[in-house]
Amino acid sequence: MGKGVTKKRLGKKSRIIALVGVVGLVLGGWCASRWDVWFDNPDEAAYTPSNVPTRVLLTFGNENGLTRNVSWTAGKTVQKAFVELFDRDDSLMSRVDAVGEVFESRSGQAAYYVARLRDMKAGHAYRYRVCTGNQYSAWYAFHLPTEEEGHTSFLYMGDIQDSIGGMANQLLRKALHHHPDAEFLVCGGDLTERPTDAYWGETFESLDSVGQAMPVLTVTGNHDYLKGVICQLERRFSLIHSYFLDSMIGENQVFTVCYQDVQMFCLDGNREFFYLATQRKWLREQMSKSQAKWKIVVIHHPLYSIRGSMNNIIQRWMFDGLIREQGVDLVLQGHEHAYARMTAHDDDGKAATPIYTISHCSPKNYRIEFDERFDKFGSGSRYYQTVRTHADTLFLAAYDAFTHSLYDSLLIVKREDMARVIDLGQDIPERIHFTPNLNNRKDVAFAQRIEAYKKKSKSKKFQ
Repeated sequence: MGKGVTKKRLGKKSRIIALVGVVGLVLGGWCASRWDVWFDNPDEAAYTPSNVPTRVLLTFGNENGLTRNVSWTAGKTVQKAFVELFDRDDSLMSRVDAVGEVFESRSGQAAYYVARLRDMKAGHAYRYRVCTGNQYSAWYAFHLPTEEEGHTSFLYMGDIQDSIGGMANQLLRKALHHHPDAEFLVCGGDLTERPTDAYWGETFESLDSVGQAMPVLTVTGNHDYLKGVICQLERRFSLIHSYFLDSMIGENQVFTVCYQDVQMFCLDGNREFFYLATQRKWLREQMSKSQAKWKIVVIHHPLYSIRGSMNNIIQRWMFDGLIREQGVDLVLQGHEHAYARMTAHDDDGKAATPIYTISHCSPKNYRIEFDERFDKFGSGSRYYQTVRTHADTLFLAAYDAFTHSLYDSLLIVKREDMARVIDLGQDIPERIHFTPNLNNRKDVAFAQRIEAYKKKSKSKKFQ
């Protein structure tokens, strides 16, 4: 009797050990397959920065929409540097001293400079150039809005990162050609493929002639970080996108700016839980004192994912309730390399704010899920959005970045603190193009998912 019990126990123990071994092997194999995704950072080739000022970038300066920062890089050591600012209306020239700092990356070092332009006049046009030592950049120009305009217009692009051959710059210039009233550019993170000097060079090729003439506002994305158990953002990022230097809370890259009747709130969704909690406190404080008619949040990771219901759940849990509570109108997001738009609904089921959009302008397209909560999807192309406000109306439109044809559109009309959403994009055909690799199980499943979605969506039109 005793021997039988002992054998049973030994048999059970052996099965448990075997099961643990199998689970360990499966987990080990899965971790091995994901190791590069989680922890591998590309090597950075050695580089030597030019002594002539390069990579000039115009950004917002602080919460006041009439301030500007100019950042650039030149040489390896800090020298006397400044911006020459010319007011074309008053024919006055002023010099604004810059602050320099040497940043050493994994494979080189360069001196970065930031000049903070303040006390400028609304409605005026300016020319400027930067100087380091005795080396000058070319002249650039920008203008400030008048205080009486009462409207805003800007361009939004999600992930740009891997432009490959300058395609992003071509798309950006053409987008601005089609929408010449855009006053600044907003990017939803992953503007740079990876934090190396070569990729930063590609980023500035993408922004060439644009990033020097209008403010560029971006948030951090996962590609901006060095991978690791605890991800790290190089200080180089903040030295380039210099508004973060004065606005970050601890290591949180947060920023807000009031531009005419709009207030933008920029979050860093790539951080760990305790950082997100700090950002939530900051966001509540900023929104509670906001007097802006329109509130727009920009975050890289979508609060409602189209790649899986559990994706970004911590970001959603941390921010979504507050965003709805504080009356945010629009949430601009990236990361998932497709287009999608979701509208909130009130207790009576009527369309309401906030509006959540996902967009990208990268050559990479991801397989997505067709969550019924979303109003519209787009896959197989690149997209950008325009946001315009005037009086009591916000106009949101999405465009195909290749054809610049209208892909989605809606209005938010706000009167007496009541917002009404008017969907103008429901009759525009959806474009969901995908050519599967028949030897790839996930590709085949996605193709089947697309066909099922099209069959189910009988009221929709498809290109």
